[in-house]
Amino acid sequence: MTSKRPTRLDYCQYLLVSQINYTITNYADHTRNEMSHDAINRYLRDDRLTPRLVWEHVGSQIQASPHGYVVFDDTVLDKNFSHKMEMVRRQYSGNAHGLIKGIGLVNCVYVNPETGQYWVIDYRVYDPDHDGKTKLDHVQDMLVQIVHHKQLPFHAVLMDTWYATKDLMLFVDSLHKIYYCPLKDNRQVDDSGGEAPYRRVDQLSWANHEWEHGKTIKIKGFPKTVKVKLFRVAVSTHRTDWVVTNDLTQDSLDATQEVCGMRWKIEQFHREIKQLTGIEHNQCRKARIQRNHIACAMLVWIRLTDLARKTKQTAYRIKHGLLDDYLSHQLKNPTVTMRFA
Repeated sequence: MTSKRPTRLDYCQYLLVSQINYTITNYADHTRNEMSHDAINRYLRDDRLTPRLVWEHVGSQIQASPHGYVVFDDTVLDKNFSHKMEMVRRQYSGNAHGLIKGIGLVNCVYVNPETGQYWVIDYRVYDPDHDGKTKLDHVQDMLVQIVHHKQLPFHAVLMDTWYATKDLMLFVDSLHKIYYCPLKDNRQVDDSGGEAPYRRVDQLSWANHEWEHGKTIKIKGFPKTVKVKLFRVAVSTHRTDWVVTNDLTQDSLDATQEVCGMRWKIEQFHREIKQLTGIEHNQCRKARIQRNHIACAMLVWIRLTDLARKTKQTAYRIKHGLLDDYLSHQLKNPTVTMRFA
């Protein structure tokens, strides 16, 4: 028997409809002998999908806004039980609150604050052994693409603490864009205009008006003329974020909190793509197969969320609703019937 050669559309369709098992073996087992495991493996090995595909598919869907936000963050695809999988390295996972073996992804999400909708617009696989690039390098590359090639309008860049480095913050500044990012508690800053030594940001004293309107500071290591606005943002009763922005006209704590709240959209994206597309569950060892699988998972998320917006449902409802017909049929004509002893 000649096995049918799968296509990108075939593989994405499998990731879209499968509910639990996303392995190649499971895919081959459910094609009614039309595709073999080896044929699917060859497709994933020979195709060459890149992050450019994301923009090609999502660009026409985006409702852009001059007040939009570009949000960067990374996530780790859990491969803790892998032994010889390429690109896997030990790295910190926020979900696991520790080091795990996994494949790192640096993602970029565009948020429209007027509608609350968001779209993944770019991503990079963190593979420094292959390309020599840090996560910060990937963020800079994606920013250049957004500003100069995609030409997507946005108001500000939102980043996590890990990305609040001098080089990246000054790079955003050089693009004439605004940024908001939290600093670590021990970051050395000066709010005295050079009259006092640098202090930890969490040891600064605050006047009454500074609680609501922020204070202008200089971060140690930055050029003398570069100042930023600092706000003390209470995230919860047990956590305070020290948020800085290069928008020196910003004088509202409430507005700053609202902006920072947009950053959680990328956490929602990470949760959805892991739970709905099987992005973590490919077990093949080769880097090219993993990269192609990740690209297909991104395309599946784009399709699911586009359908969710058009039908006013959640992506979870679209995905899990595929089981409705099965459940209705099994309740009426069960394949396996219940019996009591």
